[in-house]
Amino acid sequence: MKNNISGKIKTVFFVISITLLSVHYNYAQQVEDGLNSINCRELLEVVELLSSRDFDGRLSGSEGYNRAAGYVAERFAELELMPAGEDGYFQYLNVEYNRIDTPAVFYLLNEKGKKLYVLGEDYVFRGFTGSADFRLPVVFCGYGISRPDIGFDEYENMNVKDKIVIVFKQNPKWKIGDNEWGNDSPREKSRVAFEHGAKGILFVSLQDDMWSRALIGSVAHGDGEQIEDFPQLHISSESADDFISATGYSVEQCRERIDRAQKPFSFITGNQAGIKVNARYVKNAKTMNVAGILEGNDPVLKDEYLIIGAHLDHVGSQAGLLFPGANDNASGSAGLLEIAEAFQLSDLKPRRSILFVFFASEEQGLYGSKHFVENLNIEPESITAMFNLDCVGYGDSIQIGNGKSSPELWNLAKKIDKENSNLMVSETWSGGGADATPFHEKGIPCLYFASKYSYDHIHQPTDTPETLNPELYENLVRLAYLTAREVTNGNYKREAALE
Repeated sequence: MKNNISGKIKTVFFVISITLLSVHYNYAQQVEDGLNSINCRELLEVVELLSSRDFDGRLSGSEGYNRAAGYVAERFAELELMPAGEDGYFQYLNVEYNRIDTPAVFYLLNEKGKKLYVLGEDYVFRGFTGSADFRLPVVFCGYGISRPDIGFDEYENMNVKDKIVIVFKQNPKWKIGDNEWGNDSPREKSRVAFEHGAKGILFVSLQDDMWSRALIGSVAHGDGEQIEDFPQLHISSESADDFISATGYSVEQCRERIDRAQKPFSFITGNQAGIKVNARYVKNAKTMNVAGILEGNDPVLKDEYLIIGAHLDHVGSQAGLLFPGANDNASGSAGLLEIAEAFQLSDLKPRRSILFVFFASEEQGLYGSKHFVENLNIEPESITAMFNLDCVGYGDSIQIGNGKSSPELWNLAKKIDKENSNLMVSETWSGGGADATPFHEKGIPCLYFASKYSYDHIHQPTDTPETLNPELYENLVRLAYLTAREVTNGNYKREAALE
């Protein structure tokens, strides 16, 4: 009798074990089905599309961006995601927009003749340049600071009326006493020059490293009113040297002299600059976030959300010079679409709901993600976590930010990576970062997925699909998907976000 009972117990345990193994196999297979759908070929096809001239650099407020948002909405509809905007998938907001058309002309003129500079090689326009068509004398004004209240005024005794000023784009790294320099945005430095009578401004970067020297397209301009007839250019240090060469100084030597003495060193260059630019400014241009929901299948957990986001915008084009934004952030945008498709292709549906969001106007100041967080139609407490994908296709390894603020979530991703590609580095940070920042500030745990050494081509015409690392790119997006799987299946409980 005992042997008979023992045999029956063994049989029951055997059946249970087989059943559990079968369940585990089915779960793993269903996850694998979605994972295998994420591949570098499809990722790069979307990157190629989004970074093409058809989308004109995807500057928020532009027709090119609108076309990109329309493409994303079509993909959401094909994936049968529920619309989560105020108008289908679209959530609207207004942003400043500045279109820079042809002609684009910049040259030096003196008694030796005329030197014509090349857009994209010798100079670029700031994203919020004003229009102009003139030739005027050029004055060097150091860091472009006018702070008589702390005894440092680079415009003092300098007549810049009806002239163009050359200034350093950044502020000094030293201080006058304990005083902060204050706002160093291009808009603020332009305002200071304009109020002193200048007609235009030429920014030159400090020469500390390769990143600071790069001529970049940028719409991060700072607050304030647009001066619509005030041209603003970012010029190379070599071009700046041309303008001040008669003094016997290079622009870097001028900087060293100012830093050493901690006193202004401003002067008339003796050269003229010609500038022609046609900018069309719109103070309140309509743009949009794009949002869709994949509803969870658990009766309780479906009211909790994982948000996966990426910014769709980039910095546009200037008079035909395209800033493609392949890595920044067509790569994250394509990754987000692939993750949404992977969830839909898998028979294993998430228990928690997923909100997929493409943000507008990250480049201008996180305006899309800020607007989204400020207008949530769900309680922040119901958001389990937020994942941000930004610049995920270039480099040699995976870096996940905000690990110091959300260590449990970060460790979950680290564990998954170790079991798969093992490409994730240990360096991380706190405070969110980019579009994760507004969510972090609401106390929502965040992960910021990026590729390490990702910024060699950022905001430059060279940020093209050919520069991306396909294997790394595929592994990173797969890691984001597998981590999302764990979160949406209930294997992670929301932690308190740390500072």
